[in-house]
Amino acid sequence: MAYVAGNPIMTDAEFDELKLRLRKEGSEIVQEGPRCSLRSRKVYSDLTVDYFKMFLLNVPAAVVALTLFFFLDDLTGFEITYLLELPEPFSFIFTWFAALPLIFWVAQAITSAIVKDFLILKGPCPNCGNENLSFFGTILSVPSGGARNSVKCANCSSSLVYDSASRLITLPETAEA
Repeated sequence: MAYVAGNPIMTDAEFDELKLRLRKEGSEIVQEGPRCSLRSRKVYSDLTVDYFKMFLLNVPAAVVALTLFFFLDDLTGFEITYLLELPEPFSFIFTWFAALPLIFWVAQAITSAIVKDFLILKGPCPNCGNENLSFFGTILSVPSGGARNSVKCANCSSSLVYDSASRLITLPETAEA
């Protein structure tokens, strides 16, 4: 309201920096749908982090870690199982403060060895509004292509440029909006 009244409380650059920081933190306040910029003549849309798919990347490693845990239990003659059957509160303490953190740590180590610095972003296509995904990161030393990825919309086949730094989807310069 201060900006509209002619008394802004921050500069345009400070506002843009705040908006980008809030967008990176996943705030829904700054998320907007597909729109056009008259100044740059680009059609763009906001990207958000797909935490569910990022979580799913850890599931195979968690299964491997649990399998290793049960295999180790079998090799030791089920000594780990006996520890889990201790009288309360010792079995609770062992399970929650020793076994589960160890399994979590092994799963994270396996995932980190395979997938490095990963980020999965999703957002609506500026042309049709269909949600599309893009992966940023490195899988087994093969990088995804940097901070910008080119993606085709699954619905309307429009070429889209995903920018992980600004968290925006834009249509390439050659595309007509």
